[in-house]
Amino acid sequence: MTSAVTGQSAAQFVHDIADMPAPQTSKSHQAFENLIQHAIQHPDAVPMGIVWPCEQHALEGALDAARQTIIEPVLIGDKQTIMRVAEQSNLDITGVALIDVPTPEEAAAQAVALVKAGKIHALMKGSLHTDILMHAVVAADNGLRTARRISHVFLLAMPTYDNIVFVTDAAINIFPDLSVKRDIVQNAIDLHHGLGLGTPRVALLSAVETVNPKIPGTIDAACLCKMADRGQIQGGVLDGPLAMDNAVNQEAAQIKGINSPVAGRAQILVTPDLEAGNMLAKNMIFLSQAESAGIVLGASVPILLTSRADSVQARLASAAVGAVYARYMQGAGSSAKA
Repeated sequence: MTSAVTGQSAAQFVHDIADMPAPQTSKSHQAFENLIQHAIQHPDAVPMGIVWPCEQHALEGALDAARQTIIEPVLIGDKQTIMRVAEQSNLDITGVALIDVPTPEEAAAQAVALVKAGKIHALMKGSLHTDILMHAVVAADNGLRTARRISHVFLLAMPTYDNIVFVTDAAINIFPDLSVKRDIVQNAIDLHHGLGLGTPRVALLSAVETVNPKIPGTIDAACLCKMADRGQIQGGVLDGPLAMDNAVNQEAAQIKGINSPVAGRAQILVTPDLEAGNMLAKNMIFLSQAESAGIVLGASVPILLTSRADSVQARLASAAVGAVYARYMQGAGSSAKA
């Protein structure tokens, strides 16, 4: 089968979302706590490759998740550097698997090889650049690509909204066409199911809620809805185009006379391009006090992108998301592998 991600290179990952600073005010949110508890309650920790954990934040986050029995970390990086970071940060890595490789590039390649050998079921970015990790992931011959386009999902928990909100794609696909948007939507839907959150309500965002030939995103939104009607997108309830206000606010939807199961109650927000998605996610994080976790989908295993500025809860939430979804993909044949 020809991969749908042909032509998708690491050079496309121009925005290193994992390096984005966290909001200054860190807070707890029950939605993420529920995900963390869901991951903890499983009897077996998920083997997860921590790629180049050569700074305190990367190593500490993995060890925090290991202590909570969420993951079984496999540290992949320069042994001397990792041991020095552990010593300087008062972190105990006794008994933790460590694979010694001298460079970030070799760490990424080794991580991919371990996935292909079935030794690890998820990857977490350490202190290397996203481009280096993704170069190994999307390699045509030895990477982890599937028939799906690779895409990114932000999971955002906000104090003013009942649901965890998914925003996609805010980090990878710059100007996705209709076929790419189809994969972006399906990836996010599969994640929603895989995390045990049920059938998602998917809002296809634009500047307006009516189809306007002068705004290409509205045409794509309408086409995606019809694709869902015809079974080309499965597992979610879609509506669009929807403007942001009537996607998440029921009163705004009522004022506009929009009557649908999605309007005012969306759980997945699909933006027309990367710029819109990136600005939307950052607005939620910095202006709405949202906690965030990020995950790359469409590869054969989930890939977590964490930031050095993440709170303890955000790191645990990212690990929990990756662990729960990895189990789902390892289980009854997730369509994410299709």
